[in-house]
Amino acid sequence: MDEKELIKKGRDFLHYYVEGEEIVTDQKLKRQQPPLVKAAMRNERIVLPKNFEDLIINNDFMDVINRRKSHRVYTEQKLSLLQLSYLLWATQGVKEIRGKSYATLRTVPSGGARHGFETYLIIRFVEGLESGKYHYLPMEHALEYLGKVDSIEKTIGDTLCGQLWASKASVVFYWSFVPYRCEWRYGTGAHRPAMIDAGHIGENLYLACTALGLGTCAIAAYDNRICDPLFELDGQEEFIVYTCPVGTISEKNKEAENAFYAFVKEEGL
Repeated sequence: MDEKELIKKGRDFLHYYVEGEEIVTDQKLKRQQPPLVKAAMRNERIVLPKNFEDLIINNDFMDVINRRKSHRVYTEQKLSLLQLSYLLWATQGVKEIRGKSYATLRTVPSGGARHGFETYLIIRFVEGLESGKYHYLPMEHALEYLGKVDSIEKTIGDTLCGQLWASKASVVFYWSFVPYRCEWRYGTGAHRPAMIDAGHIGENLYLACTALGLGTCAIAAYDNRICDPLFELDGQEEFIVYTCPVGTISEKNKEAENAFYAFVKEEGL
């Protein structure tokens, strides 16, 4: 398949239409609904604080919108556990359960309230937490420690296709997709809107980071061959689809931030 055919295939994925007969989904066939969230992977929990009123948060919505930007230079200071808790709540927090565990209403929108994502973290610098890899349990608003990460900075860079700047983040968010959670209801039409939903999660992280004075930068360049085994994912029924490093930032780093865009001036773009 040549490059033009691959591009066409990518564009076709974004089209939405149904040919012929109506799709018969597992929901319509009355098959059992998949779990709303992934089961815990370990026995121990780290319950996260929710006293968000104690955080210094910029509540000026217009100012937050105007200040929102990507940050790729971090000062490598520690996040507080409450700050991390707020970021997790803002991106995947469960506000309500509808029916008899039919759906979760969360802090981000999702087509059909399917919320087909799980949150994993590589933590370097968070107060009160050991460095390593973690899984977020949204129903309990808790973390579970999955284990140590050897050569943590190198591992972060490797998972993100050699983007070593991200290895200076205090924590890196990795979101996985659990396809059947959405396919159960939407069948072959599940995947396009699910990727739109991933954008909702990423934008909430941007806004929450901006409100806390932290920096982040969404990354779609990741290596599933490294990411999926790292978090014990099978790569078929669950796999990484989106990532965001988060770190502390400083006004003094503006020059370093601008260096990322030096090519614009150099090439006269």
